[in-house]
Amino acid sequence: MPRFVSPAQLRTLIAQRSELAVLDVREEGVSARRRLFYSSVAPVGRLGLLIERLVPRRGTPVVLVDTNGEHTPRAAALLARWGYTDVSILEGGVDGWANAGYEVFSGTNVPGKAFGEVIEHELHTPNIDAETLKARQDAGDDLVVLDSRPFGEFNTMNIPGGIDCAGAELVYRALAAAPSPETLIVVNCAGRTRSILGAQSLINAGVPNPVAALTGGSMSWLLAGLELEHGEIRTAPRPDAATLAAARELAIAAARKADVPIINRETLAALEREKGERTLYRFDVRDPLEYEAGHPTGWRSAPGGQLVQATDEYIGTLHARVVLRDDDGVRARMTASWLRQLGYLDVRVLDDDASAALSADAFEAGPEPLAVRPHGARTRWIEADQLRKSIEEGTAQAIDIDNSLAFRRGHVTGARFVAASELLARLDDFPNDKQLVLTSDDGVLAGLVAAELAREKPHIAALIGGTRRWSALGLPLESGDNNNLTGDDDAWYSPYHAAPDRVAGQMNAYLEWELQLVAQLERDAIASIDVLDFETATAARSHERLSALKESAL
Repeated sequence: MPRFVSPAQLRTLIAQRSELAVLDVREEGVSARRRLFYSSVAPVGRLGLLIERLVPRRGTPVVLVDTNGEHTPRAAALLARWGYTDVSILEGGVDGWANAGYEVFSGTNVPGKAFGEVIEHELHTPNIDAETLKARQDAGDDLVVLDSRPFGEFNTMNIPGGIDCAGAELVYRALAAAPSPETLIVVNCAGRTRSILGAQSLINAGVPNPVAALTGGSMSWLLAGLELEHGEIRTAPRPDAATLAAARELAIAAARKADVPIINRETLAALEREKGERTLYRFDVRDPLEYEAGHPTGWRSAPGGQLVQATDEYIGTLHARVVLRDDDGVRARMTASWLRQLGYLDVRVLDDDASAALSADAFEAGPEPLAVRPHGARTRWIEADQLRKSIEEGTAQAIDIDNSLAFRRGHVTGARFVAASELLARLDDFPNDKQLVLTSDDGVLAGLVAAELAREKPHIAALIGGTRRWSALGLPLESGDNNNLTGDDDAWYSPYHAAPDRVAGQMNAYLEWELQLVAQLERDAIASIDVLDFETATAARSHERLSALKESAL
């Protein structure tokens, strides 16, 4: 039987600042409504896909959280099957936590987003509003807009004239992107966090340019009645040798001020020998395309900007060891300078010689492999043509368990959508005289869940290759939400996904939510954030430029 810990005991465990994983085993959409600050989302229906990435060491103390006991017993049983030896359940779940008088948060990536708000609150990150930026663009001012989101998000929508320069790429590429040291650099994202952290990264590094974050990102741009571009392909240039050398010096100084340890290959080897007793995460923080083109064997891809905002998606163990690498001497140092300030990670950077030697000795290409823990013994697979025939004959029911947003865009004809973690409780809703065939994007998740549930429903199978292969074969798809049985429980829907008549309200609510995080953290008093003022001249220079813009507008 799993152990239980009270809310007070969990608060004590968090305060001890030793290794601990707090896993919220509900679906993301449910967790986003009410959650604990330091929890990572690991839905029980997807646990086999996530656990190795989030909590790689099986001796890690793990506390499981749900609303009030609906999923944690099943998750505890799975972890026991996989060899996790120190698993507990939060007594009463989130309801019990709230009843004990502790703070309950909402949203996704809460530690990273709260961190961004604290940074702005403490350091007074320079900001420029959408109307002022648009006026200065129209006037032909010397400025450049750098979008700190990954390219896929930029390509979907961007501030007109903006250039993609994701998170950790900013110090690496900004000097090459700005025409001169006098060029105003404006950093934006979809909301607030990556705008703030991106602009403050340039300030912390001490770039010669004035810098500002776009207040409220592209949300504020739309709320001001301005239009976005779509489908653009503009990326910040990579630095030449002289510019890279300058960026590297800035990053070295920033890492030194943040007290980031730079380790050699021998120290890395010692950490690797100890990973059975202390959790070790190794991240390559370069652009994912660079990672896929080649990286040291066994290292995970975590582009630096995303790692800082979405730390809880990459690292499930508080106070674990984290080693970062790149191939330029800039991106890993800047990323580490931020992670150190989060206050709950033991972060180091692999030195340049050791990083180069690793790539030379043990080099692999392609996307990061996915380590999977099987939920059951064996999956019963069905081919696409057989499923199509069975659907036409009325002898099979397809059930999509992957993603409600993707389901809305297109799914196997006649399929129902059920969030993976909810399927076990809903099996009796489906007729016993039909074969149940699970599908997911590539079939991996469907295969895991089908194997786990085969004991309850022996006639459960999974579609080999998933919905992606079904579509590639030209088999019929439907779109829409009509057969979505669990709504938005599986995913957090951003304001950009809202119905047209609700977008503005949702965006305003989201921006207000971010702004109130500082006060919520102060009430909670659980976060270990330790903000560092790098005291560069860039901050004063930036405020002076923005003050001059305001005066000229009067």
